[in-house]
Amino acid sequence: MRVGAGFDSADKAIVREMESGDLVITADIPLAFEVIGQGGHALNPRGEFYSKENIEERLTMRNFMDELRDAGVNTGGPAAIGQKDRQAFANGLDRFLARYCRE
Repeated sequence: MRVGAGFDSADKAIVREMESGDLVITADIPLAFEVIGQGGHALNPRGEFYSKENIEERLTMRNFMDELRDAGVNTGGPAAIGQKDRQAFANGLDRFLARYCRE
């Protein structure tokens, strides 16, 4: 799918097209917040599931770090994704598929 240019246009298209129960893989916390609000599941590339129980805390921290960066504070960035992260992602995806994709 191709979406037009614009702030968060791809995120908006993802949320518009998803259905309750769908899995979205993203490191974008505001997108994960929207996905969960629409009844979806969100898994980040490091294998962590965002949930109703943890997404607001993650969003608050993300916004705080954004404010620090806007104020000129160098907050660094996340560490590079390593083998341990890839394994955690694969395990999380496997658990999701086993739980929600039974036929």
